[in-house]
Amino acid sequence: MSPEQADARVGDHAAWEALLTSLEQDAAGQTADPTAVAGWSEPVGLGPVPRELVGRASRLLAAQRDRMAVLEADRRSTLEHLGALRAVDATREPRGSVYLDASA
Repeated sequence: MSPEQADARVGDHAAWEALLTSLEQDAAGQTADPTAVAGWSEPVGLGPVPRELVGRASRLLAAQRDRMAVLEADRRSTLEHLGALRAVDATREPRGSVYLDASA
């Protein structure tokens, strides 16, 4: 391996470590700016995940999938609660007049 290739590999490894650290912090809710997650886009030019970081990336993927499942369950629960609230509102009688006597 040439010195340039070794430098590139070290740079790729460091870039992947920084990316994984950032994603792990986002997944743990430790991001300094919560709105930054919404603006995230896939990084380009990183190349394949270095072999020694594959396990870490796999654990991060599993944690993200677990979090997505929790969020989906919370979403469903919220929708059920909203449905129950709407059902209660539908059974309430109007407080004001329902009819207007226009002939009097």
